Amino acid sequence: MKYICALALTIFYLNAHSAIKLMNIRIDHDRIKIDTDTIIHKQSLSLGITAGSDASFFGRTSPKRYRYYTADMVYNAKSGFFAYGTIWKVSGSYPTLDEVDVGAGYLYHINKNLSGTASYSHFFFNRNAQIIKSLSNNNIDIKNTYNWKLFKTSVAFDYLWGKASDIFVTPAITRYYETKFGIFDDKDYLSFTPGISMILGTQNFVERYSDDERSDPNPETGFGHDIDNLLTAHANRQFNVLNYSFKLPIAYNRPHYTIEAATKYSIPVNVEGQLKNHKEVFFNLTFYYLFY
Repeated sequence: MKYICALALTIFYLNAHSAIKLMNIRIDHDRIKIDTDTIIHKQSLSLGITAGSDASFFGRTSPKRYRYYTADMVYNAKSGFFAYGTIWKVSGSYPTLDEVDVGAGYLYHINKNLSGTASYSHFFFNRNAQIIKSLSNNNIDIKNTYNWKLFKTSVAFDYLWGKASDIFVTPAITRYYETKFGIFDDKDYLSFTPGISMILGTQNFVERYSDDERSDPNPETGFGHDIDNLLTAHANRQFNVLNYSFKLPIAYNRPHYTIEAATKYSIPVNVEGQLKNHKEVFFNLTFYYLFY
């Protein structure tokens, strides 16, 4: 309850001007989905690479920290159609290549302030991949974003299925700042996009992940030896608050490329099963180049 109050108070005091920039639709690696807050007016193609401190799946992490690296490609059409592909390599995981993601969707505008997307993604996993999301390889995502001028609010709905099926709802609020002066010349600037979000949903993937790990325990973490009880399995099926997070991306921008460093403080709640998640700070570093 105290986190809900803190979230509400923070939303109430957000009162700075936000702006819409012409940029590419980017992959949000914490959510494995597309960031649709940006309006695209041109056909574009972007290529990017990311390094992250730990792999996260809807507010949950594996018992062992997995640093990861990705290579991304996103195509945006003038019509609003977009398609993307991502290659994942998780540090410390057994496979040479852990995952390949592909997805496609449509960006729509209901009016000048309200926009959204509908998309489908499929995830191809190496059978030896140990990260949690390897239990769900299909995702339908619908996200709507409203620009209040002072800040933006969004609500995303996700349905994932595979070995485990779950639904998630993610409300979020963000602000956008940028410097009014150039850093090295008049074509570059810094941008800041602080945001807060809350993830609600089921967590059947926790039970199934635990089952799979029991059949092949990891001696390094000691994970896979405990047995979940029926009460825990029932709790996993309940729709509940899963996570609160506070994020601060800082980006250096030029006309065709961006370098972004992002910090996120994550507070998992209602953790069931064997995951034993705790508060964690995540760091991501991303470079992407935009062709248009």
